[in-house]
Amino acid sequence: MSDALNYLVEVRGDALGHYFKFLKDSGKHLDPKTRDLISVITKVHAQTENGFKQYLTRALRDGCTPLEIIDALLMAFPALGLAKIVWATDILLEMGIPEFSPELIAAQPQWRDLMAVADLADGEVRRVDCGARSVFVYREGESCKVYDSHCPHQVTNIPHLALEGLTLTCPKHQWKFDIRTGDCIEKGKHPLKAFETKIEDGRLFARW
Repeated sequence: MSDALNYLVEVRGDALGHYFKFLKDSGKHLDPKTRDLISVITKVHAQTENGFKQYLTRALRDGCTPLEIIDALLMAFPALGLAKIVWATDILLEMGIPEFSPELIAAQPQWRDLMAVADLADGEVRRVDCGARSVFVYREGESCKVYDSHCPHQVTNIPHLALEGLTLTCPKHQWKFDIRTGDCIEKGKHPLKAFETKIEDGRLFARW
């Protein structure tokens, strides 16, 4: 929520509580994905950028695919019109979410060669670019963990400079993550997105 809305909730939560209860109850018979897609459309219709980003990331977390989100926008064309769909698409492109890239949006998951395991010392973390996606790689003994470089809050692409020891801090809203587990340890509650890994012939592969 915005600072203004947080303020109103704090000082007049008794009044706004009824509104938020209505919003929650009005979608209780919908599955999360459908509810999220409808919320995305309403935010595009109202052209509220922060709300659109919020519900877009929530839709992705709840299992909506990028193509489902694009289709929802196109299906709402009679209500939205082309200008608002283009407005939303511009925001999508600015956000730089890898899943929406032409390279990945319709691709089936596949194993991707990241690096030689020997190039990473035990306990070391490295940020690696692989096509449309950047990831953080953490080595622990003979195994490695691979995480998406995008913060699960508002998909900010976290740079390597945000890493201090084994703690990764998103520069936008200071969500902190333990790179050993991917867990959010401060500010937020959603973990970093982790990818399946395997090691073959001394090389590390991740699947997405």
